[in-house]
Amino acid sequence: MLDSSYKDEKEAFVSGMTGSTVTHINLLSSVALASIFVMYCAQTRTRISLNSISISWLILVLPLLLSMTLFANWPATLFLLISAPGCLLLLVQRKEIGTPLPSNLKSPTTPDPSSQVFQIAPRMEPLPSLTIYRSHMLLITCLAILAVDFPVFPRSLVKCETYGVSLMDIGVGSFVFSGGIASAMPLIKTPSHLAAPLIPKMLRAMRKSLPIILLGIVRVLLVKGTEYPEHVSEYGVHWNFFITLALVPIMEVLLHPMMIHVSVTAIGIVAAIIQQLLLSKFSLSEYVLNAPRVDLISANKEGIVSLPGYFAIHLLGLTTGLLLLPPSPSYFRRIQRSLRTHSLNDRELAQRYGVRQNDKTATELSGYSILWWVLMGLCSLFKLDGGNGVSRRMVNISYIFWICAYNVSFILAYLLLDMVFFPSPSATRKSKKKLDGSSISSSAPPASPAAIPHPLLDAVNKNGLVVFLVANVGTGLINLTIPTMYTSDLWAMIILCGYSYAICIIAWVLRGVRLRL
Repeated sequence: MLDSSYKDEKEAFVSGMTGSTVTHINLLSSVALASIFVMYCAQTRTRISLNSISISWLILVLPLLLSMTLFANWPATLFLLISAPGCLLLLVQRKEIGTPLPSNLKSPTTPDPSSQVFQIAPRMEPLPSLTIYRSHMLLITCLAILAVDFPVFPRSLVKCETYGVSLMDIGVGSFVFSGGIASAMPLIKTPSHLAAPLIPKMLRAMRKSLPIILLGIVRVLLVKGTEYPEHVSEYGVHWNFFITLALVPIMEVLLHPMMIHVSVTAIGIVAAIIQQLLLSKFSLSEYVLNAPRVDLISANKEGIVSLPGYFAIHLLGLTTGLLLLPPSPSYFRRIQRSLRTHSLNDRELAQRYGVRQNDKTATELSGYSILWWVLMGLCSLFKLDGGNGVSRRMVNISYIFWICAYNVSFILAYLLLDMVFFPSPSATRKSKKKLDGSSISSSAPPASPAAIPHPLLDAVNKNGLVVFLVANVGTGLINLTIPTMYTSDLWAMIILCGYSYAICIIAWVLRGVRLRL
């Protein structure tokens, strides 16, 4: 139990914030790109093993922690300091990695034409850029939820009370966006899933979401039982992020019949517009800001009103997943046409989309990145968001487009880094063919050396929910043990470094990789 006066002070310590700027948040986040740049330079130009947990933490996690604490006001300086060793390594000759001979490369598998099951199994190769994006997003969130309780974490990065942008405002939206990307997997692996009966799909979605809902209930009981400091204006009295995270995939299933005929992007944009209309024209924004908490619904008004907005973010994350996960960004559009016309040709699809086309994926992601930033700018310029700017509390249209723009831009950046440092053999062969006219089969699958993500990032990505739960438990225990808001910066950094290192060890062990300190 916490002393009531300290609890009140703690709640005030994270309340009433107005945030930072979009540029500042982008600069802070770019430190993650710099750490990957250094890692790729070391992988391609040195013989140093990067599979040690300590070296991995030093290169991949510590920069994230520094960006939101000691260097929070100088993110560009930190970016340059971290990038400098990588730039020096670029002067070293690249290691010889070796490319498999064409005769040793297997042709992409094709589905059995005699199969009566409406199913396509495209070549789902590992995508390091997606693993890096998801793991960095999770690590930043885990670091921020504890760092925010120390004075070393600037108040401009704390979640905004009602309007504004901050580093912590990015976290919840990015979690939902990332979940939308993951929801694309069954639609890619089994296209019949889209046209399958609705009720069984709903029941499956509910079963998958049940553990997350239970976690949300347990969190409510623990917070109320220990009188842990809570920010009621964030989601409400009983609602929390776990409940939102569990409900949006269930809501997605209801729209599967529509997705056969309509672009998922269009559905997501319409959902965003509807959310803003509900806030502006139906006075839900006034309800959130001014209505007293007199019953169960009004007690949780923030969580309920923001749910359609998070659903829009989920749908637009799903759009990104449908571009990013399959071998070609046009793969799902072909599936939609086939479902509408009942003219699916498994063999033709497998042959056409047997090889990952990262260049086309990067091009489409670039277009979407520009689109979301432009839409966010237009909403601000013409005050389509109500005139007060971005609001995570209500998830207005500016917040929706900001989350999409931010996430797509950084996924694109990770993908471009991957393409530059680890070009696929198929791309190399194409360039050689243009130069010397040589003829090498282009149907062979790429064997990019980046096909195996870094062990630490892979471990965090594959055990995301467990890592997030451990981080929440660790944050709670630390806050119940020491008065964090009165802790010096030196001790705060020692605690945060130990906390982040422990999270990395737990993720590493969960992955089943031999621990090397």
